[in-house]
Amino acid sequence: MSEWAIPSAVFANEWHLKASSNIRELKNHPYLKAFASHLMPRPADIDRDLKISEVSRLMPWHGYVNTKDILHSLNRLIDDCAEGKQVFFSFYEDKNRADQTGLFFFRGKPGAPFALICPGGGFAYVGSLHEGFPLAQAVSEKGFNAFVIQYRIGGARVACEDLAQALAWIIDHAKELEVAPTGYSLWGGSAGARMAAYLGSYGSAAFGAAETPRAAAVVMEYTGHTDYTDKDPPTYAVVSRNDPIADHETMRQRLLRLSALGISTKFRLCNYAGHGFGLGTGSDAEGWLNEAVEFWINQLKDKSDENSNFR
Repeated sequence: MSEWAIPSAVFANEWHLKASSNIRELKNHPYLKAFASHLMPRPADIDRDLKISEVSRLMPWHGYVNTKDILHSLNRLIDDCAEGKQVFFSFYEDKNRADQTGLFFFRGKPGAPFALICPGGGFAYVGSLHEGFPLAQAVSEKGFNAFVIQYRIGGARVACEDLAQALAWIIDHAKELEVAPTGYSLWGGSAGARMAAYLGSYGSAAFGAAETPRAAAVVMEYTGHTDYTDKDPPTYAVVSRNDPIADHETMRQRLLRLSALGISTKFRLCNYAGHGFGLGTGSDAEGWLNEAVEFWINQLKDKSDENSNFR
């Protein structure tokens, strides 16, 4: 457990969502309506006549979608809003881009490093409900701060531009957000893992944003991404042997190449989790997030002189 670990708080709130709640309820929810469309895989999904328990139908490339995990994280956002905390931030000044993007903030301990999480969806949708918010909730419960990016769909380049801008914005506003500007980690699943890896390899300036410190770690879930450099951050990767989209051997070989360059890596191979398993609840991938956080902590320990908060 990290030194920033805090107990999970549960609030009795009359506005909490349930498995039987309809997605349309989000649109008019007093605490969520201002950014409700950004919660969905696609903005238009906010008008779908589906229950929360049926949202897996909106994310066809994701598996092991767990309603309890989704509700736990959505209700955390509601609780934070009820306490007067801002949970959604725009990182673009341009209105057109701002309307399509944003950051959800799950707070850990003030001054702790942050994780920036990129949900996947094949650049056709953004699966935050499954592999964004639940991961951020879990990371924040360990005391770290966590952000989930809502990025523009349509391709890797534009998505990476959004990620770079979001990263630069967080670091520029680290003091008011009460997060450490260094020691951060980049996380991503599937297409989101490609985004995290690209930013880890080339930095934010390569995608049109201000230069930022390098990530302390990159966490990649189920992707066939092969590109790498000798400047890549330490990298944790998890994938399943039966993944029909991301070849596990491709991921393993990439990490072996990083290791040969002297870059710290850790690889977890599951057997039956498939693709897009998020937290992996109910599969043999369950628990991988704890390993990933421990890997990140180890990198912070190795560079404690660069992060005064880790003491």
